[in-house]
Amino acid sequence: MHAVILAGGKGVRLRPYTTALPKPLVPIGDQHAILEIVLRQLATAGFTGCTIAIGHLGEIIRAYVGDGSQWGMAVDYATEESPLGTMGPLLTMRERLPESFLVMNGDILTDLDYADVLRQHRASDAPLTIATYTRKVHIDFGVLTTDASRVVGFTEKPSMDYNVSMGVYGLSKSTLDGYTAGLPLGFDELVLDLLEAQKSPHAYEFDGYWLDIGRPDDYDRANAEFTTRKSMLLKGA
Repeated sequence: MHAVILAGGKGVRLRPYTTALPKPLVPIGDQHAILEIVLRQLATAGFTGCTIAIGHLGEIIRAYVGDGSQWGMAVDYATEESPLGTMGPLLTMRERLPESFLVMNGDILTDLDYADVLRQHRASDAPLTIATYTRKVHIDFGVLTTDASRVVGFTEKPSMDYNVSMGVYGLSKSTLDGYTAGLPLGFDELVLDLLEAQKSPHAYEFDGYWLDIGRPDDYDRANAEFTTRKSMLLKGA
């Protein structure tokens, strides 16, 4: 099994932590970087190969990870010379990828079974599988329902549930047919194109632990929770 880790972003939302370090290398706990945790999880799940898409401060990632042998994996790299969006980097490495593979952001902390996502993607025969998580959003205002300038409903500070993308995908290489290497391609554009073509992605629903480390508050939470969740996130550690 092969995985692609997207690690080329600048991590603007996580500054000042990412001023000198790429976001996937910010430390979690006393000993681990986010990317190290992800690579160890992939190796434990049975992944033998990984391509890391690098850009901003990418040489630091390359120096830290090396060839992946310390985790029993074969790691290679694809360098993003200019921003290509979430899916754009895949187009530049398309020829060296297997027919189906895992794609994931390099800044998430989760106990998701990565191998099962890929297995279910292959079994679904869908062009794209999206790992989803139910996120409860609290609205800090009274919400009105209106009809022709009349208020017909009111809810005080409701909570609403949304299924959100976890930043982990199963992808078939043929899904990238028709897109041009070197041009940006966002995840949103790919999904909308598939929906328009009536090629619905498959949803892999997950209700375990998931944290997208995109903001300083998320990073602080990850560090606060890591000690108690380490055995779950790094099985056998």
